[in-house]
Amino acid sequence: MHDLVNHIVGEHLWAPLLLAGATVAEVGDRFDGDVLGNDPVKAWDRAQRESNAAFHRPGALDIDVHTSGGMTPGVEYAWQMTSDLAVHAWDLARGIGADDTLDEELASSVYAYIEPEVDSWQGIGVFAPPVKIADSARTQDRLVALLGRRP
Repeated sequence: MHDLVNHIVGEHLWAPLLLAGATVAEVGDRFDGDVLGNDPVKAWDRAQRESNAAFHRPGALDIDVHTSGGMTPGVEYAWQMTSDLAVHAWDLARGIGADDTLDEELASSVYAYIEPEVDSWQGIGVFAPPVKIADSARTQDRLVALLGRRP
């Protein structure tokens, strides 16, 4: 679970810099390795607070952002980060044996964003291949299955 939380915190440490116009090269390796230190909760609180502020800055969603995938519209970057948080919330809940239920509106919105894109992500190491489940399955199950997880 440490690696998952470290990944999530690291992603949110990047956001303020990228949304301020930094390139991936300018951020460099400053968030490589363990970004949690001795207090993972404090590390998360700081990262999410600064990321949240950066995304809510006026005009943040109207700019193009440097990402590892190239220049990305700010609104697209926000969707990527939201999707990452939603799916990893499910991963974390599963990993620690907690309730893995996602908010239905969140699951539906993220599914609607990801479903048309998932085929283009195959083979680049973003997610495992989709898992087959019934079309009648609840939205969150279809979402995580689409991203290679077994609900």
